[in-house]
Amino acid sequence: MDSETERSAAPRVGEWNPKLAILLAMAMFVLVVDTTLMNVSIAAVVNDLGTTVSGVQAAIAIEALVSAAFILISSKVADLIGRKRAYVIGLVAYAVGALTMTVTNDLIPMILFWGVLGGLGASLLLPAMQSLIHGNFEGSAQRRVYALVGASAAIAAAVGPLIGGFVTTYLSWRIGFALEVVIIAIVLAGIGLVREVPFTGDRRMDLLGALFSVLGMGGLVLGILAWQEGGEYVGLLIVVGAASLTALAFWLLRRKRDGKVPLLDPDLLRSKMFRLGITGQMLQQITLGGSMIVVPIFLQMVLEYDAMQTGLTLAPLSLTMFLVAMVAGKRAGKRRPAGIIRAGFGLLSLGILVMIPIVPRTDSGWWLAIPLFIMGLGLGLLVSQLNNYALAPIAEERVSEAAGVNSAAGSFGLSFGLAAAGGIMLATLSLTFISMTEGSEVLPAAEQEHVATVLEEDAQVMSNTQLEQVLADQPDDIADEIVRINTESRPRSLQAALVIPLLAALVGFINGFRMMRLPDVTPSADIEGMTLGG
Repeated sequence: MDSETERSAAPRVGEWNPKLAILLAMAMFVLVVDTTLMNVSIAAVVNDLGTTVSGVQAAIAIEALVSAAFILISSKVADLIGRKRAYVIGLVAYAVGALTMTVTNDLIPMILFWGVLGGLGASLLLPAMQSLIHGNFEGSAQRRVYALVGASAAIAAAVGPLIGGFVTTYLSWRIGFALEVVIIAIVLAGIGLVREVPFTGDRRMDLLGALFSVLGMGGLVLGILAWQEGGEYVGLLIVVGAASLTALAFWLLRRKRDGKVPLLDPDLLRSKMFRLGITGQMLQQITLGGSMIVVPIFLQMVLEYDAMQTGLTLAPLSLTMFLVAMVAGKRAGKRRPAGIIRAGFGLLSLGILVMIPIVPRTDSGWWLAIPLFIMGLGLGLLVSQLNNYALAPIAEERVSEAAGVNSAAGSFGLSFGLAAAGGIMLATLSLTFISMTEGSEVLPAAEQEHVATVLEEDAQVMSNTQLEQVLADQPDDIADEIVRINTESRPRSLQAALVIPLLAALVGFINGFRMMRLPDVTPSADIEGMTLGG
């Protein structure tokens, strides 16, 4: 009798199941808050691991890159091994990456387990979650889950800097990652609530297409990371990346023409609206990735803010983005989505333009509040519209594949923005070091070349406090001059780095005019809001 009562009380397949919905939302929360936690904790991670800012920045970029490079093939892997199993494997991989962060004392494990393994986990988790939501819920219940999961991602982006700042400052940055492991353990404990969603399509895989995809995105981003670290084969990596992406385009067309299953259906890209939508998604993430690595570095290495102060300074951007996205998504009215997107990129460009001249003149994060607020307005408008704009022209039976492409474009943009902004920052820092050292009237001529060479080879964004410790054995006049050079060089390099997100935002703004020339397409109720992690 008790078992019959339990069965009658349990939600039927497709109905609203609040426990399952909350667990899915918790998984998304962890994915989004993870990178935010790292951004506000850069200085603490650098000090604890004895590494460099560029090393931590490279790890963040690699995590986003791996997620982007493998998300399309991981979607197919999830189809073959089972969406529920892929979801579990993705969660476990992400948990291992977060757990590594709680115990590691070296950059290499951080890159391998948090960056690479965590990125692979995310690439499995996102498409599997998409399919599981679609298969475990129906109608209004399905839309409620998508809304809840999307809201959890927005909340994580909004409060992530504050949570990360508080935990890092008053406890330890490692505690933040330990809490991620706890949340994932809770999600896995409720995995019995998830019903498997079997795949009934073609089970063949496009392995060569997957290889081209990985080499293409990986070559471009790794080439930039190698350049900023002064590594060899920079040109070769970038050429391999560009050639692989070109080869991928031709290969997909050939597979389609021969009636074979391609990594992604090139017919998706025949829709100009979809192409413009995923381009906008990529440009938005380049802007976000570039600015969200540069601004925290400025706050922590130039103003020497702790994580809590960094999180509070970033609050005008993150909280404004969240509030505007919520309001704009519900109250757009008769305003065209393309117009809202164009306005979003315009505000984003304006915010960065206002910030660039402020950077070398400010001695407080309060001066950044207005440009960050303007950027938050722009990002909020973009978040409210871009996903649905890209998916609007796509038939419902193909929306999962289209959403995967959209997510891949966003993740690639994030990794590219992180790498490119970091590369420009360190290149400018190196050139400025050399120029100011050679022009110094304090440093002896015999010392100028040596100091310039050392600074060029070891160019890193370093706080004056850290530099003074390194120069403790130097004569006072020499130490003071090198600190002066460092003080003047860092803002210039950070200004130069902001050019990357600025250019991406300006291209997005111009792209908005092309969007305005296309007729509007209203997404169906089942498609609206389905892109996860974009």
